[in-house]
Amino acid sequence: MTARVLVVGASASGLSTVEALRRKGYAGGITVLGDEPHAPYDRPPLSKQVLSGAWEPERAALRAEEQLTSLDAEFLLGETAVALDAEKRTVRTASGREVTADAVVIATGVRARRFPGAPDLTGVHVLRSLEDALALRGELVAGRRLVVVGEGVLGSEIAATARTLGLEVTLAGPLAAPMALQVGPVVSGVLAGLHTERGVTLRLGEGVVGLTGEEGGRVSGVRLASDEVLPADVVVVAIGAVPATEWLADSGLALDNGVVCDAWCRAAEGVYAVGDVARWHHEGLGRSVRLENRTNATEQAMAVAGVILGEDRPYAPVPYFWTDQYDAKLQVHGFLPADAEVDVVEGDLAARRFVARYRVGGRVTGVLGWNMPKQTRLRRQEVVDALQEPAVPTPTTVPVPTPVITPAPTH
Repeated sequence: MTARVLVVGASASGLSTVEALRRKGYAGGITVLGDEPHAPYDRPPLSKQVLSGAWEPERAALRAEEQLTSLDAEFLLGETAVALDAEKRTVRTASGREVTADAVVIATGVRARRFPGAPDLTGVHVLRSLEDALALRGELVAGRRLVVVGEGVLGSEIAATARTLGLEVTLAGPLAAPMALQVGPVVSGVLAGLHTERGVTLRLGEGVVGLTGEEGGRVSGVRLASDEVLPADVVVVAIGAVPATEWLADSGLALDNGVVCDAWCRAAEGVYAVGDVARWHHEGLGRSVRLENRTNATEQAMAVAGVILGEDRPYAPVPYFWTDQYDAKLQVHGFLPADAEVDVVEGDLAARRFVARYRVGGRVTGVLGWNMPKQTRLRRQEVVDALQEPAVPTPTTVPVPTPVITPAPTH
C-alpha cells in the first residue's frame, strides 16, 4: 500500500501527478517540493504572452489557490532538493529537511544552458523561469537591439515576441534556418521567410564564439566565428536545456541525458520520473526517448500516477508539441527525424497553411501542421498506425537541445 507520495518539482508535470493521483482515487498523503517560491505555473506563455506583456505574471499560474487547496497536498515551496536516497526513498533539501515516502516522483525538469566561458555581463539573459521572463521583459521594454543566440524553438519564439515589441532583432546560430533541427529544412525554410518578412535579421549558419562587453560590464555584442560582432543592447542565450539531475549524482539512479527509466517510467523500486527530466523506454519505438514539451508533462504524469496505484500500462505516447510565432501556429505529432522524406499532404507551403508528412523508409514518423489544426489532428492517425509497426530509429529527444556554441580557442 502506498501511504505517502513525494513529488520533487512543483512543475506542470509535478502538479499533474498530484491531480491524477486524486482523480484516480488515491487518498494517501502527498508532499510536493518546489525549489521556486511560486505555486506551479505554466512555462510556454513565458516566451510569448508574459514576455510581450499581454499577460500579467499571475495569469501563468496553473491553478487558483482554492484548487490547490482542494488537492489536500502539502506544498513545500522554496525548498531545493539536494540529495536522494533511492533505497530509503528519502529526499534531503538545502535547508536540511528530510522527507521520506513510499513513492518518489522526480519532476525537476531541465535548466537552461548558459554560454560557456562567457564573462559575467549585465544584459545577458536565459529564459526558463518566471523571474527570467520578467527580467528579460524589463530589458526589452528599455532596449533597442536584441540578439538571440540559438535558432531553436525557444530562440525563435523570443525573436518573434521581441520583434512585435518593436526591437531590432537578430537571430544567430549555426544551423541554416530557424528550428531546422526540430522541423527539417522544408518547414524551417518557410519559417525563415516569415521571420525575415517581419523584420528579423537572420545570421544563421555560423557559430557564436563569445560575447563582448562595455567598460561598465554591460554586454555590447555577440561575436561570431568569423570574428564579426553583432551589436546588442540585450542578448538572450537560448541554446537548449539540460536535465536537472545534479542533485541525483549519488542517488544510485542511472543518469544519462535525464533519469533513465523503464517503460513504466520507473527509475528504481518506488522511484519514478516524469516530464522533461525523464528518459524512458518507449515500447512503440523500441528505444529510450526524452521529450521536452508541455503535453508530455501532463500525459506522463497521468501514466505514472496509474503505475503507482497498480496499473500495468507502459507509457508509449504519440508526442505532440506546438509553437506560436507571429500569426503562425505550428503543431507537431510524432517525430520529425532529420533524414525524413517530407511531402505536403494538405494545403500549400507558399500560402503558409499546410500539413506536412514525415516518413523514413516509407513509414510515417510524424506530421506537422501550419495553421491547419483540424487537418493536422486527423493526420495524426497515420502516426498512431505506424507505431503499431516494427520500430525504426527515431530521435532520442524532441526537441533536441541545440549546442550552438563553438568555444573560443582560449577557453
